[in-house]
Amino acid sequence: MTNKQIIQFNYTQTSANYQLYLPMDVEEMIPMDDSVRLHCLLCERMDYRELLQAYSPKGRKPAVDPVILFKVITYAASQKIYSSRGIEKACRRDINFRWLLQGYAAPDHATISRFKQKYLTDTVMEQLFFQQVAWLYEQKAITGETLYIDGTKIEAYANWYSFVWKKAITKHEAKMYAKWQVLLEQINTTYCQLFTSPYETFLKDLKKVLVFLEKIQEEENITFVYGKGKRKNVLQRYHEQVKEMLQRKEQYDASNEIMGEKRNSYSKTDHDATFMRMKDDHMRNGQLKPAYNVQAAVDAEFIVGINVFSDRNDTTTLIPFLQYLKEHLPFTYRHIVADSGYESEENYVYLKEQKQTAYIKPQNHERKKKASFKKDIKYRENMTYDKGTDTYTCANDQQLHAIRNYTRTSQTGYQS
Repeated sequence: MTNKQIIQFNYTQTSANYQLYLPMDVEEMIPMDDSVRLHCLLCERMDYRELLQAYSPKGRKPAVDPVILFKVITYAASQKIYSSRGIEKACRRDINFRWLLQGYAAPDHATISRFKQKYLTDTVMEQLFFQQVAWLYEQKAITGETLYIDGTKIEAYANWYSFVWKKAITKHEAKMYAKWQVLLEQINTTYCQLFTSPYETFLKDLKKVLVFLEKIQEEENITFVYGKGKRKNVLQRYHEQVKEMLQRKEQYDASNEIMGEKRNSYSKTDHDATFMRMKDDHMRNGQLKPAYNVQAAVDAEFIVGINVFSDRNDTTTLIPFLQYLKEHLPFTYRHIVADSGYESEENYVYLKEQKQTAYIKPQNHERKKKASFKKDIKYRENMTYDKGTDTYTCANDQQLHAIRNYTRTSQTGYQS
């Protein structure tokens, strides 16, 4: 027997010995109390009609059943595996993922990525998520009475120095309008016209004047010249200035439309991100960065709702977040708990109208606990109040009367 035949014989014997020790059933290798079994049990009781509707019955059979693929992706997220290639690797090597696949071949990263982008839409994920919350309520795992809300700012995957500011746009637009009035007067003088341009019709008038200049160019058969050493005539200079203003005005209008009324900035590389003051990093560099304000609602240590906002302050996110939860949850929370970042008259009034009790920490709560605050006689909290006369009595035994009322409009349009 040659050396090659001996090596091959030993390899066959070794392989056979190993196969004797490998269990043939994957089920035996997973403990009964493993988290993957609980995850699979929770997923099996859900209604996947919206997810399955995305698959055309006339199309070819998918490589992996969509429900099983959903189980795999959500279990991977619970194990902090988010990338498509990472999930593919786990499906090939991890015994828990092999058990979830139920005999299907491990999907490649392209299949996983396509499934997440094309079929796991926001609507589908919302519907499946709130199914779980409703089931937790039925099982009395959550109270359905007290809701704890808090937010955090998460930095967007966008360039730090790609900011666009509303104040800068407003300032540059006003300067451009002043230049436009001077240019319009020159055009009227040169061509004996009487163009007028109110600020409300700024963009429309720019287009109208540009058409007028192009019409003159066509009628007089004027050729515009470009390049070094070429002398431009008056018509071409007017045409280029108006065209440049038109482009800038369209950019300003597009930026204002992206920001809307509530935002004052956005990122050029991520229009949904707003520049927010983030917490200091390890170098204590507190700077403005493109970010999102993520709001989470918790009940009995379960996240029962989560949403993303472009508002920098938590104050303006409370009402839309509660309305979002009201649309998707089969029950209404009676007690709302939040920190001082959510305190505002508008939020208090809304919660009172919805017959919900507010447990919101006052913004000056910590300051009012200090002895220096309690001894300071200038604060009205340290004065005696007479409800009948609606007056305060100061430390000098003088009555303080209200001298005027005024209305203040918030960022959301609420008047107090």
